[in-house]
Amino acid sequence: MTDIDTDTSKIIDGRAVASKVEAEAAAAVLKLKEKGISPKLVTVLVGEDPASQMYVRMKHKACERVGILAENCIKPGDITEEELFSVIDGLNKDKTVSSILVQLPLPRHIREKAIMNAISPDKDPDGFHPFHMGSLMINEEGLVPCTPKGIIRLMDEYNVDIKGKNAVVVGRSNIVGKPMAAMLLNRSATVTVCHSLTKDLKSYTKEADILVAGTGVKHLIKEDMVKEGAVILDAGIATDSAGTYGDVDFENVIKKASLITPVPGGVGPMTIAILMTHVVKCAEIIANEK
Repeated sequence: MTDIDTDTSKIIDGRAVASKVEAEAAAAVLKLKEKGISPKLVTVLVGEDPASQMYVRMKHKACERVGILAENCIKPGDITEEELFSVIDGLNKDKTVSSILVQLPLPRHIREKAIMNAISPDKDPDGFHPFHMGSLMINEEGLVPCTPKGIIRLMDEYNVDIKGKNAVVVGRSNIVGKPMAAMLLNRSATVTVCHSLTKDLKSYTKEADILVAGTGVKHLIKEDMVKEGAVILDAGIATDSAGTYGDVDFENVIKKASLITPVPGGVGPMTIAILMTHVVKCAEIIANEK
């Protein structure tokens, strides 16, 4: 076997697993529709940020693939916080809407946390509501942030044994780092969380059997920072005029990893695929409440 073949065998194919997850979501949508239930996602897009517009389009295309109704509620960038609260309240009360997703970031004059908290927990496919975060902390994983859940699914698909392993999470965001650490801890890993103020980052990452990076800093994780045979999951993304990159120096780190996700094509597709399963779950929750 050539070195290239060996390297290829180490790559976690996020697109393939995401397709499998979306197929599962599509099957679940069909079952709901047989019962007269049509899952519907409304995305709330404030302003004209090109990246946000792109992310919303990607989510709507995924909805189309799995049979979920999708609508985009577009609001001007100068909308007041009070007006946006009113939009969320209306969507919460709309019985035809099963999921609400406010695309971040929001304009500076609007408190993101307050807006996210205003979404009904039952209609929160992102899993950002304090109710879901609190449930996660007591090992009751329902609707949880999609990126870390996607990472867990990738490890499941590739038969990565988490129990008893040393897991290091680089990044402490509410979207990736903190929930990722909780999910790993819930699966009996020994978890260390590192961040921008961590001294001697390498001393921690070199001990990781499982390393999850989610900082958005291009090639933060170098080959000499990784343990031989580690499983590397790169949830970071950075772009410049030359291309798109992850937190991990993929071309060099792959030499030491047993499994590794590429950027793009690794964790990213899983985030949207898991979102689709959460939209389905929201529809199921609301249907059971009727």
